[in-house]
Amino acid sequence: MTKIKENSTLNQNKGLAELTCPVTYVMNKIGGHWKSIIIYQMRTGPKRYSELRRAIPIITEKMLIQSLKQLEADHLVIRKAEPVVPPFVTYFLSDSGVELIPLMNAMADWAVQDNQRQLMG
Repeated sequence: MTKIKENSTLNQNKGLAELTCPVTYVMNKIGGHWKSIIIYQMRTGPKRYSELRRAIPIITEKMLIQSLKQLEADHLVIRKAEPVVPPFVTYFLSDSGVELIPLMNAMADWAVQDNQRQLMG
């Protein structure tokens, strides 16, 4: 992933869009293909890395690790590592992440209804 310079025009425009449009702010946090899926899987409680891999079998290890790091950097997921051998790492939603659960549920409900409309067509 290419790093964008902090003072680039693209980065400044993204910052302005976040300030003027709350939807842009949310999409910058949970957008992309995997982050919303990971959050949706974590809505039922803390998950270990291996549980997330099983719950989302088509995600690559690289993308899961990268997405978890981004979600942690955005303060939506908390990573808790136990100092044992082998390492025991648990991921769970932060308070901000938990607040996204109704949004994720609404998105899932909309997807089911829209899919049914498409099939009836």
